[in-house]
Parts: sequence; structure tokens; C-alpha cells
Amino acid sequence: MASSLYFILPALGGYTLTSLYLLKNPQILHKKKRAAFHCTHISHRGGSGERIESTMEAFTHAVEQGTGMLELDCHLTRDGHVVVSHDENLLRQTGHDVTISSLNLEDLPLYKDRLEVTFNAGRYSTGTDRKFTLLEEVFRKFPKMPVNIEIKEDNSLLMEKASNMVKQYDREDLTVWATVDSTIMEKCRRTNSTMPYSFSMRRGLQLLLLYYSGLLPFVPLGESFLQFYLPRIINRTYIPEERLLKNRMVIYLIEKLTMRKSLFKHLANRGIQVHLFVCNEDPDIEAAFEAGATGVMTDYPTLLTDYLHRHRSQD
Repeated sequence: MASSLYFILPALGGYTLTSLYLLKNPQILHKKKRAAFHCTHISHRGGSGERIESTMEAFTHAVEQGTGMLELDCHLTRDGHVVVSHDENLLRQTGHDVTISSLNLEDLPLYKDRLEVTFNAGRYSTGTDRKFTLLEEVFRKFPKMPVNIEIKEDNSLLMEKASNMVKQYDREDLTVWATVDSTIMEKCRRTNSTMPYSFSMRRGLQLLLLYYSGLLPFVPLGESFLQFYLPRIINRTYIPEERLLKNRMVIYLIEKLTMRKSLFKHLANRGIQVHLFVCNEDPDIEAAFEAGATGVMTDYPTLLTDYLHRHRSQD
């Protein structure tokens, strides 16, 4: 046993030192990703705190405020149109208990005139535009604006139609696949492998395991974006439905395990952008950047723009 330790301990020490060195210097093993864009300002659902979420008015307002990326979700109508909407069931957004997939485009109801902001409980947004918009309309109006498309449902036709539009408007380098589901992400990538993509939930857990085991510096990563909750917003501005997330100790552990500055710096050095969401107050925006985020996602594009302008002037 003693003789085995004689060899094992130096090997472990050498592995640890090598891993730590490569964590800080990933360019030794990995070529840095060169994205077509780098964004610090991302508008969640188009900035759902300042206009009705995911409407053309919201997207236009966010762009006017200087956002660097529009985040949105897509679903397919019964007659085959790719509609921008966070939910498939429209009860929360419209008051009508119907699904997008059960309706033709012309039959979609209007948004409510006041809509609660999901990540700012008790606050509501309003706007003059209450119509659902099409993904193609967003691409047509903002041809040079990066767009993050989250696919929530395992629908091959939806993925194919979204991909075809991305190709049609020549924006494969400006449009990001996003989903929490690894199976859906694999299908998105098979549908269009040239688009950059983000970590799914399972891949995010694998990333943490690689980081804590010391293996991360040795492993190639295909993803170009890591998008994750800023844990401190949970049970404060964002009230989760999951009972487990209502436990303060659970949130404390999630924060300690995930908000690792050395991890985020390593990813940034490999050209992987780190976006933390949804930050709707100045202290949360500050906490996200201090944790090592390269970008922040918000429901309030004007708030984030003002924050960035103030801190640039201070710098």
C-alpha cells in the first residue's frame, strides 16, 4: 500500500497542477472560438418588462435601446406558421386556454393588455402591440441582429422551418439554437449544424462535473454559449413553481456550485460566451458581471443600457 501511494500521490499532484495550469491557459490545447458577434446586452423575450413580451413592439424597443441580442421562443401553428411565443398554451398570455398548435395563425387571440413579468413577480408590462409575431417578421425587420431561438418542443417540422428561415435570410452565424432538453438540441443540430448552439441542461451538468474533476481543460466543447440562471434572483424577483427551489439551502448550494469565476473565465478564454439571466435590478446585473458573465439577459433593456453606460463612463 505504501509503495502504491509513492506513485499515486505524485501522479495526482502532477495531474492537479497540469489541470489548474490549463484551466487558466486553455489556448494551449484549444483553438479559441471566433463568433460573429459578442453581446453583453440580451433582451429576454424582447424585454418583457417594458413592452408586452415577444411582440414586434418589444423587439423594436429593445433594439432602439441598444440591445445586442434578442432572446425568443418559437412554436408552430396548425397551419404551419412559426410564431414567436414563450408558451405553447396561451392561458397565461391571453386568458384563453388554447394551444398554438391547435389554431391557425389568423385565429390566435391577442395578448392581455397587462401581462405580469415572469421574472419580476407583481410587476406588469403594457404596450400598444398585442399581436403575436412571426419569426420571419423578426428576421426581416432585424437582419443583422443576433437572435437566440429557444425550442421547447420536440417538433421536427418546427426545427426544419426555423432552420430554413435562418438559411433564407443568410443569418446562420447570427442565430443561436437554445433548449434545456438535450434530445431536442441534438435534433436541432442535425437539422442545422452550422448554427452556434448553447449548453442544454444535461450538458451543463456534465460541464460542472468536468470542472470539479479537473478534466474540463482537456475536453473539447462544441457549444458557443452557456446561459444560466443567476441563482440569487430565485425566490426574490423570480418565484419558481418547483417546491425544491423554494428551499433557501438548495439555492445557496446551487449558487456556490455554479457561480465559479474560474469556470466562466475559462469558458470565455475558449470563446464561449456566458450569459446569466434574468437580471432585472442593478445589484443583480452587477452580481452577474462580477461572477464572470460576459453578457446579461434582462426584461428591462433600458435599465441594462443605463447600467452599461454608467459603468463604461466610470471605467
